[in-house]
Amino acid sequence: MLGHVLKQMSANKLRPKRVVRRRHPKLPPEGTRESLLADFKTARDRMVVTWLDDGGFRIGELTGMHLIDLHLRENARCGECRSAHVHICHRETNANRSRVKTKQDWVVQDGVVQGGAIRRASSAMVHTYFDYMTTEYPSQVTHGMFLVNLSGPTAGLPWSTDSARKLLRRAGYRLDLGLVRPHMFRHQFGSDVLDAAGGNAVIARDAGGWASAQTVEEVYGHTDVHDPAFVTALNTVWGEPS
Repeated sequence: MLGHVLKQMSANKLRPKRVVRRRHPKLPPEGTRESLLADFKTARDRMVVTWLDDGGFRIGELTGMHLIDLHLRENARCGECRSAHVHICHRETNANRSRVKTKQDWVVQDGVVQGGAIRRASSAMVHTYFDYMTTEYPSQVTHGMFLVNLSGPTAGLPWSTDSARKLLRRAGYRLDLGLVRPHMFRHQFGSDVLDAAGGNAVIARDAGGWASAQTVEEVYGHTDVHDPAFVTALNTVWGEPS
């Protein structure tokens, strides 16, 4: 059959795959956020990418959130943060078995969550939240959890960490990005905040909820080997032109 009458041609298996550079093995491939946002069809999935990238959440923190934990308007009633933020609360009874690593004390007073680990929210996070809640979140849900399944027999039930990991892994290989894990976004967030803060590990620690500033320095205080400043420094030591 002639090629011009075919509706679809099989892929050339000999064609080399697109090579996507990683600055560090723990970081997502360059352009991952943009590629995933362009590819994902649901508001929930686009929101998950945005929240992982902008908030540096552990995946268990994100899938373990309840709607009551989200204070995405300024001057929330909790009085603990003037800007949009979320409370990360450890719960042993989540229906999807999600757990958060940190176990800071928290309470609900007059229907308002107070305490837990507080993480600020970006404008993009707030925007994707409202997009998801107004277009996809089922009105009949009563369990109060934030992320839910959108289709099939489990529609409306809490979304699991395993489902989130599979979503990113499948998309990574489908888009020729390679392996994409949720925690890679946390590593990227830590590196970006540390860079933006001029190496101030205390700021990065508080922004991402790490246990100590030393942990931030040891894990995220690495250099991009392709950074012009890094290359120039080595060439200077070697006596080679930059």
